[in-house]
Amino acid sequence: MSISARERIFVALDTPDVAMAIALASRLRGLVGGFKVGLEICTAVGAPQVVRALADVGGSVFLDLKLHDIPNTVAGAVRAVCALGPAVRMLTLHCTGGSAMLRAAVVAAQAMPQRPLLLGVTVLTSLDAAALSGELQVVPSVTEYVVHLARMAQACGLDGVVASPHEVGAIRAACPDMRIITPGIRPRWAAEGDQRRVMTPADALRAGADYLVIGRPITNPPPIIGDPVAAIDRLLAEIEQASTMQ
Repeated sequence: MSISARERIFVALDTPDVAMAIALASRLRGLVGGFKVGLEICTAVGAPQVVRALADVGGSVFLDLKLHDIPNTVAGAVRAVCALGPAVRMLTLHCTGGSAMLRAAVVAAQAMPQRPLLLGVTVLTSLDAAALSGELQVVPSVTEYVVHLARMAQACGLDGVVASPHEVGAIRAACPDMRIITPGIRPRWAAEGDQRRVMTPADALRAGADYLVIGRPITNPPPIIGDPVAAIDRLLAEIEQASTMQ
């Protein structure tokens, strides 16, 4: 699967202000693969309104709802997302909802005339090994647990997984055909913020990631970079340089 540098980037529109999100998407349309919208903006104004607005400006949507509920409820939510149309390219579900929930989502999507890629969220990039083993009482290491969830997602028929770039290599070895989408992407010139398991765009792609979700380094770049368009140009140059070195 050949993917251009631009197609690999999904910009995270993490704001409750739909007008601001659409203005930014309009400015960046054609420069990136699409736009990730999640709970913040979808809770503020509703997922259908957000999807329709992005579709109107020609944006491909990564709908990051992280569905996690009983199988019947998640299946219904998947059908509702499918009905929003082809603008929705990807939809996320929490792998920790279990195999019955994941399979119900797949069955629901396959019964619809059109559907997005279903992606299983493994472990949030805001969690580190201490939080996983301490607060959440997860016994395996982060990598072992993420690979376990990725294998389960694959067995249930999901199209891909969302994981920290630090686990990409292990997932790629265990599930070579799965699409891997990585948040927690931070160029060296950007602050880490509340992310813990982060990596540069070039290093994440070398590890085997297919798509990169990048928010604040693009939407609020440091003064040395300038504006969002300049940030994307800088990112593309770094990605393309990394590709020539492989």
